[in-house]
Parts: sequence; structure tokens; C-alpha cells
Amino acid sequence: MSERLRGVVGQLAIRPGDRVLEIGCGQGVAATLVCELLSTGSLTAIDRSTKMIEAATRRNASYVASGRAEFLIASLEDMNLGDRRFDLVFAVRVGLFHRDPGRANALLEPWLAPGARVLSFFDVPV
Repeated sequence: MSERLRGVVGQLAIRPGDRVLEIGCGQGVAATLVCELLSTGSLTAIDRSTKMIEAATRRNASYVASGRAEFLIASLEDMNLGDRRFDLVFAVRVGLFHRDPGRANALLEPWLAPGARVLSFFDVPV
């Protein structure tokens, strides 16, 4: 398990009932760590890559089966999450949050619950 992602998830201050949205979930490593902290909450994770969503879904099959997690093929620019609202949104190494945080946050606005937290982490890969 990635210590870097464990550190990121530790900074999210996840509450057991949070509705969490992860942007750019990759293979679902952070998603696993998030789901371990949720009891009544849920995780929705998106990624543009079909292969990454397939891998994340496999890695988190028990959370998907229980309804605690879902993985969707989408980009931040084209996601349509209907009437869902999230208490916490996070992204790790998603370029748009680094290059144009104002635009990234504006794209998230329709899906933020009152008082929602948006956190983005961008470090240079070692």
C-alpha cells in the first residue's frame, strides 16, 4: 500500500458518514483506504481511463458489492452525477487542480453539499 496515499487519506479527516468524491482514482488504492474509514458514508470515484476504473472496481469489489463505493468512467469536465452531493472531494495528482484550481473548483460546484471540503494534492513523482 502506498505510504504517500496513506498520508493523503490521513489528511482528509474523513468522518464515517461522509459522502466522498475522488477525482482521478487510478487503480483505487486511495479509494480502499477511504472506504475503510466509512461506515454509513459512501465513495464515488471517477477516472477517465476504462482500465483504471476496471482495476479500481476489482480492487474494491467488496465495497462495490456493499454499496459503499462506485467507480465511474468520467472526467471532471464531463461528469454528470445527477442530484448527488458530496461532503468531501479530493484529487491526487490531477493536473487541472494544479494548473487552474479556480476552474477545477467551478466544475465541482454543482455537486458540493453545504460546507463541503475540497482538497487537492499535487506532488512530483519520485
